[in-house]
Amino acid sequence: MLPEGALPRRGLPLAERVPVHWRGPLLQLAAAWLGLIVLFLGDWRDMAWQWWDSSTYNHILLIPPILGWLALQRAAETAPLVPRTWWPGLVVVGGAVLLWVLGAFSGLNLARQLAVVVMLQGAALALLGPRVAAAQLFPLGYMLALVPFGDELIPFLQTITAKLTMVLLALTQVPAAIDGVFITTRFGYFEVAEACSGVKFLIAMIAYGALVSNVCFASWWRRAAFMALSLVVPVLANGVRAWGTIYIARSRGIEFAASFDHIFYGWVFFAVVMVLVMAAGWRFFDRQIDAPLVDGAAIEASPLLARLERMALPTPAALGGIAALALAGLAWSAAANSIAAPMPTYIAVPLVPGWQLDEGSPKAEWHPLHTGADHRLVARYADGKGHIVDLSFALYAAQGDGKEAGGFGQGALPLQSHWAWEEPGPAFADAKSDVIQAPGPVHRLAVTWLRTGDLLTGSNTRLKLANMADRLLLRPRATMTLILSAESGDGAPPDEAIRSFLAATGPIAPWMDRMAQVR
Repeated sequence: MLPEGALPRRGLPLAERVPVHWRGPLLQLAAAWLGLIVLFLGDWRDMAWQWWDSSTYNHILLIPPILGWLALQRAAETAPLVPRTWWPGLVVVGGAVLLWVLGAFSGLNLARQLAVVVMLQGAALALLGPRVAAAQLFPLGYMLALVPFGDELIPFLQTITAKLTMVLLALTQVPAAIDGVFITTRFGYFEVAEACSGVKFLIAMIAYGALVSNVCFASWWRRAAFMALSLVVPVLANGVRAWGTIYIARSRGIEFAASFDHIFYGWVFFAVVMVLVMAAGWRFFDRQIDAPLVDGAAIEASPLLARLERMALPTPAALGGIAALALAGLAWSAAANSIAAPMPTYIAVPLVPGWQLDEGSPKAEWHPLHTGADHRLVARYADGKGHIVDLSFALYAAQGDGKEAGGFGQGALPLQSHWAWEEPGPAFADAKSDVIQAPGPVHRLAVTWLRTGDLLTGSNTRLKLANMADRLLLRPRATMTLILSAESGDGAPPDEAIRSFLAATGPIAPWMDRMAQVR
């Protein structure tokens, strides 16, 4: 006979293979997860589309079956445990709902997507209890790999790749000059573009490294070392990839190097790197192939888990609490989405003392992106002293999905444009300053101010926090973006032109308010 709670032998129908004391809790968890996915279907749909459509996140398509496999690997040790409803799990669900609300208020999709995954984790805690969570800790934690993240790392990785490339070019005696993320050689002009940042391989290696660290290592020191290897090697390898493309272009031409890069480096090179990382860690694997992944007996005997398990609540209360929290978050978001700051009928191009509107054209077209703005102004000014400044101003009645003043790809460096970030620009008070570059090369200084209420900042983070506070309090406030920009050329330096323009406008905060007619 089988011990009570143990998994029966394979070959029986699936329902009979599940211990009796597990059938109800698993059905309840399935119902809770299904309900949460349906309620927040828009976020799950957006995530699934990113997994399918973006090469950066294609690896996430493998995560759901891996999660199932990880849970089954721990099934024998988990089966004897008795699931118990646990009220602290509702605290996790509530925190995730609050994070989702804040993400919805700020238009931060990453926060919303992280929140819907944490809701599932919290529901598992609430319905299965601390002992089961301890037994299935890694699969529950590994669910975070479902969240598509990494775009925020692209500028940093571009810069690192460009610098590594320059080091390798110097070592191989290839003369080159670097300008931000642009590298100039006597045989060509190269950009470490967003697609060349290596972010897609780094993100995939983080997920892969975490999986291998858990399954193949028992020592925490060895796990940490393998994870460090999984983080560092992809970055270094991407520098080698970029150097190799330039080195090949020296003898075979840029077109051949570009095609070779996409075919060999894009598919073969990183596969080889992954194999090398695995080979480097192989000799240090210290988990026996038949060793259990969790110590079920220790979990059963743990006095700490026994104390935590006392914080129980009835199953209907747990299910009702999950539903109530989710619905409250949706209702709160709906209420905030219904409010918007009053908008003027139109806004006019401002007059600036000593400056006139200029009909000239820039060397390279530049069109800042302000998706969802209720009003927008674009103007070009000249003062007759060699100073020329481009102005882009956007006014929003509210912030939300599709209306994000500080969103990714918004503002001075539009997503998928021919402009690329080069380096930080000279400092301006309460602003973000960037030097961007277009093919030519054409250099442009862009200085961005973001404003809502009494806040004037160049920080997207500070703007989002202010927007969150306004929507949490159901307080309607307009949001503004002002970009002043100037090209580098034969005339005055661009920072000098912008500072001269600011001297004529006076303090920037009240000047923006007058343009928006909010004061």
